[in-house]
Amino acid sequence: MLKKLEEHIANNLSFLKEKRLLIACSAGLDSVVLTRSMKELGYEIGIAHCNFGLRAAESDEDEAFVLDLAEMLDVPVFTQQFDTREFADEKKLSIQMAARSLRYSWFKEILNDFKYDYLLTAHHADDALETMLINLSRGTGLRGLTGIPEVNEQVVRPLLDFSRQELMEHAKAQGYFWREDSSNKKTDYLRNALRQKVIPPLKEEVDGLLQNVLKTQQHLRDSKSLIDDYLVLIRQLVVTETSEGFNIDIEKLADLPHQESLLYELLTPFGFSAWKDISELSTAQSGKYILSGTHRLVKDRDKLLLTVIPSEEKIKTFEIKETTLRIDQPIPLLFGEVESPGKNSDLEIYVDKDKLSYPLQIRKWREGDYFIPFGMKGKKKLSKYFKDEKLSLVAKEKTWLLCSGEEVVWVIGLRADDRFKVEPHTRQIMNIRTSKSTS
Repeated sequence: MLKKLEEHIANNLSFLKEKRLLIACSAGLDSVVLTRSMKELGYEIGIAHCNFGLRAAESDEDEAFVLDLAEMLDVPVFTQQFDTREFADEKKLSIQMAARSLRYSWFKEILNDFKYDYLLTAHHADDALETMLINLSRGTGLRGLTGIPEVNEQVVRPLLDFSRQELMEHAKAQGYFWREDSSNKKTDYLRNALRQKVIPPLKEEVDGLLQNVLKTQQHLRDSKSLIDDYLVLIRQLVVTETSEGFNIDIEKLADLPHQESLLYELLTPFGFSAWKDISELSTAQSGKYILSGTHRLVKDRDKLLLTVIPSEEKIKTFEIKETTLRIDQPIPLLFGEVESPGKNSDLEIYVDKDKLSYPLQIRKWREGDYFIPFGMKGKKKLSKYFKDEKLSLVAKEKTWLLCSGEEVVWVIGLRADDRFKVEPHTRQIMNIRTSKSTS
């Protein structure tokens, strides 16, 4: 097996040569084989072990085993204990996802702090098959069927061409010791159930099952590469980058074959999976939107607007004292008294200072807000004003109001309120200007 691994690295992972490698070692069979094999092949390695505290004394014994292994191999070792359950509760994650988040975040710190070039993990062919079946059972596209990537930025998985049986035979032949995770015997997790109840009968019925799956996944990866190349052209045709995010031109997309499949591929990287809702959004009324965990997709006339979900700054109110001459947050504003008024514009206004009640406030607009647009007499709801100005949902959310008490002084970057205008009897004229337009 060692010769096969050496040849595989030389042919497919040659960039690992003469690099500093950090190996994630759990104390189990797979990671012990990877650790000892890379050491025997002459690579400069370090070991990182996570103690998630989920199996009481067993977790501590795993950590002790890894420390002994590192001492025997004379390599650096890093260990870290986590309160995984507390982290899972705090972040509202499953235990598995919490553990994954904790370990990869910590691994990244070690890579950066101790100048390791790559992280190696011991995923093998059986893991790739299990992942494929899990994704298939939950409903997935081409990306979910391609298996575990061998290289993903700084994470490298050199054992994906090897079966667990090969690793077991090599470990026994070399007299390696490792520890068994008792939780792997439980079937309350889908992966364990597949590993114990589904895959063994499949292997008995289908000769060369693992190698056939690996070949299939390689064919799927090749197909995905073709799609990725095609998508580069599609993005140039239908996607426009803006200061808020991305615009997807619905009409141009509709002229192309396989519109829904194209949307699927364009939006999958941003965490969207409600494909029926996405398809219906193309024909919905403006303002409708759907959310992924990180992004929002908004229907805006003939476009779909893709943006990061807005932060909680929307609910904040910022106060401005009478003595304030300048602010930079949440939007840059300059305040100063002048002898005579100029002309109001998108970027500056002139108001009667005696009509202002301090402290002034800057806040986002709320449903029910209204103002009297400069030069007009009647009230107008901001929602109606934004609609008349054809502002997208994203543009509306980026708009700030300058207020005196409950009254709007300025829809910043758009329109002043008539109630605060300079009149013939005005004694103090305040000029307020910004360097940013929100329109």
